[in-house]
Amino acid sequence: MITSIDLCLRKSGYLAAILFLSTGMLLAQEKSQQIKDLLNKYHEYGQFNGSALVADDGELVFSDGFGMANMEYDIPNKPETKHRLGSITKQFTAALILQLVEEGKLELDKPISTYLPNYKGPAANVVTLHHLLTHSSGIPSYTSFPGFFEEQSRDPSSPAEFVKVFADSTLQFTPGEKFAYNNSGYFLLGHIIEEVTGKSYEQVLQEKILEPLDMDDTGYDHHATILKNRAAGYEKNGNEYVNAPYLDMSLPYAAGSMYSTVEDLYKWDRALYEDEILSAESKELMFSPLMPDGDGKYGYGWSIGDLPVGTSGDSVSIVAHGGGINGFNTLIVRVPEEEDLIVLLNNTGGTMLREMAMGINNILHGEKADMPKRSIAMEVLPVFAKDGVDAGLAKYRALKADETYGLKENEMNQIGYQLLQNGKTKEAIEVFKINVAEYPDSWNTYDSLGEAYMMDRQRDKAIANYEKSIEMNPDNQNGKDMLAKIRAQ
Repeated sequence: MITSIDLCLRKSGYLAAILFLSTGMLLAQEKSQQIKDLLNKYHEYGQFNGSALVADDGELVFSDGFGMANMEYDIPNKPETKHRLGSITKQFTAALILQLVEEGKLELDKPISTYLPNYKGPAANVVTLHHLLTHSSGIPSYTSFPGFFEEQSRDPSSPAEFVKVFADSTLQFTPGEKFAYNNSGYFLLGHIIEEVTGKSYEQVLQEKILEPLDMDDTGYDHHATILKNRAAGYEKNGNEYVNAPYLDMSLPYAAGSMYSTVEDLYKWDRALYEDEILSAESKELMFSPLMPDGDGKYGYGWSIGDLPVGTSGDSVSIVAHGGGINGFNTLIVRVPEEEDLIVLLNNTGGTMLREMAMGINNILHGEKADMPKRSIAMEVLPVFAKDGVDAGLAKYRALKADETYGLKENEMNQIGYQLLQNGKTKEAIEVFKINVAEYPDSWNTYDSLGEAYMMDRQRDKAIANYEKSIEMNPDNQNGKDMLAKIRAQ
């Protein structure tokens, strides 16, 4: 028998449940709108053009596209748009290595020569898989070799042939001694996967990760393949866009040749909370803070660190990785303790994805996100390029006084190098001088200014700035190399 009291209690329980669900839905909708407003503003200011996805407590709260996947045909970016991932590829390579370790086919403490007997050079018998996975091998990164992008990046090559490009290079430091981000290491890991399995890296990736997780919109990118919903890659020249230079995808290989969508990366994120792809022990290794990487620690294919929340000094622990490849800039941020996820895939070259992720993270935690400002760097670039130093400096001073504009170190550095590459050496020097004045605690600003002075044959000033850069960052190997080169002349 149901009494009137029972009926009232039951109804009140239903109402409480409905109220709870409704409140949760309203909060999710509010967060979604705030995220959209934030990314719309970044897009309006030319600082984001791509696809984005956000999950809160494991539940999808936002997925959308901004700007154009193809500017020539006015095809918009969508959640299902396929973007090149760049170095986000490395976490998949690391996962394949750990799977083969679980199968007993690889051992992390074995050297390269165990699996690549034909690999010759200083690293062969002293660099282990662990060193390759943690960027602690000391092998120089082939993408930093002089002339690589100008002379080699367009030419296809097999893994066995291409490793010869760096195999005989002198190690930059004793393996395991320190962290130095390195594409050569992950290229070698892909080659090892092929040698051990007898299959191509692409095939192993497909069979061991993509097919089991139904990641149908993810794969190894090939220029020749007709790929539905593929985004074109662009780069910014001031406030204008140009097509990104061609890159043969056999060269990024296991270090950076994958494409995916934000929605497939959500599948990947969810799978990492289960034990289907990797055992709990392997995941603990992958996400262990094994090597210091500057801002935090590096595990196997992932950076481990913190993301601030609001202005209180609080933060959340994250595992994350970015990617940069011709025309694309990408970021995946996971918050394992809260099962939050932020995926940002941008197809117009380098931009402020970490800053955007910080804003989104604030929204997820009920905090206010700082809205972006227009870019001083992108506004002054065409003035320096077309009208010279005096006009460029005048424009800079005017924009600096305008609160709607903001200055960012990396953007100023970027336009300085654009000017330098276009033969505008005097203009580049002034841009780098601005960066030194605005960011005097950054070793990289002095390194860039030193390079510009070197290009302008101002030897003493080049030496002074390189010395200052090395004093601030003793691990600045590029600065040491350039300083030695200048002094040898």
